[in-house]
Amino acid sequence: MTTRINPFTELERFFNQLSEQFDDTSRELGTAEPFSRLSLGVSRMAVDIVEHDETFVVTADLPGFDSDEVDVQVTDHTLRIDADHEETTEAESEGRYLRRERRRESVSRSVRLPSDVDADGVTATMNNGALTVTLPKETAEDAHEIDIEVE
Repeated sequence: MTTRINPFTELERFFNQLSEQFDDTSRELGTAEPFSRLSLGVSRMAVDIVEHDETFVVTADLPGFDSDEVDVQVTDHTLRIDADHEETTEAESEGRYLRRERRRESVSRSVRLPSDVDADGVTATMNNGALTVTLPKETAEDAHEIDIEVE
């Protein structure tokens, strides 16, 4: 069995991280045009992040992807979305293939969140090509207090 590897996946991740760093810097400096609006020539999923009193809601555009092709992870202050889709065409034929075209697309995006979230309460739904991830903010009751002895 052979596995197809997209050689640009790591490059896309690098550009996503670079773009996020420039976006953060743009916001801090108050510049008008975030770096993410510039064309990097890589596939990029558009995301909206909305902060409510008790939750963050992240909506990501993933047209053509099914819910079982999407992976959502939360670690530290970061939400990571990976999606991988492969479409094959099966033809009933006795001849040999001269060309067999398939569509394969992989996208990945990491979003830095401004505060801790309750990872156990995170939910994700997929509807008409839009992924909605609801992340409850960590409350004071969820936080862990650690006593540190000073010597």
